[in-house]
This record gives sequence, C-alpha cells and structure tokens, in this order.
Amino acid sequence: MLKKVYTSNAPEAIGPYSQAIICGNMLFTSGQIPINPATGEVEAEGITDQATQVMKNLSAVLAEAGTSFEKVVKTTCFLSNMADFAAFNAVYAEYFTSKPARSCVAVKTLPKNVLVEVEVIAEI
Repeated sequence: MLKKVYTSNAPEAIGPYSQAIICGNMLFTSGQIPINPATGEVEAEGITDQATQVMKNLSAVLAEAGTSFEKVVKTTCFLSNMADFAAFNAVYAEYFTSKPARSCVAVKTLPKNVLVEVEVIAEI
C-alpha cells in the first residue's frame, strides 16, 4: 500500500504530485527546490543558500515520514550550472554524512529558475 507524505514544514507541491510517497519500508521524495515553506517563495540567493534551504525542506519531509538523512540510500541532484558543483557539495556533505549513492547532473532549467533541486530515496 502506498502512503502519501505531507508536511507544512516543506513547500506545497507546485504540480500534480506528492511531497513524498512511502512504499513498504522505503520513502521516495519528490524533488525539493529552495522554496521557503513559510512564504511559498524562493528567497535564498546563490547556490549555498539555496542548497541549504533544499536540505531544510528535505529534512522536514524525511522527519514527517519517520526517517532521516542517515537512512537515505540514494540521491539525485540537479544543478542549473555545474560551476556550482563544489559549493553545492560543501552544503551536501554537511547533511549526507552517511554518503549515500548519488547522481548529480546539470540541467538547462529548473522550476522557478532555481539553482538546485534534490530528491531522495530513504529507508523508513
């Protein structure tokens, strides 16, 4: 059985999808972008601040599902500019200390023209 995950501590979905879905003992999050859930706006500027907001949003979704960064097994990271790779990695490393498997790709454009989006798969 699938269970939708929702928390007001992460941004509302901006399309026809859920913040995350639990399937068995696994959590699959939708991509999180640096929207401040309190305002619904992208307030952070620069890759470091945007990546930090993304991690806060992911933290809220993980917590709502009853899991944490330590139980993440796979991440997919999207950057609008690969020149931001090192700065993004510095923030990423603070949160993903267990070093899950990861893909990181550059994309032409992200929703709301943000610099970063991250999705995760975690064990519950």
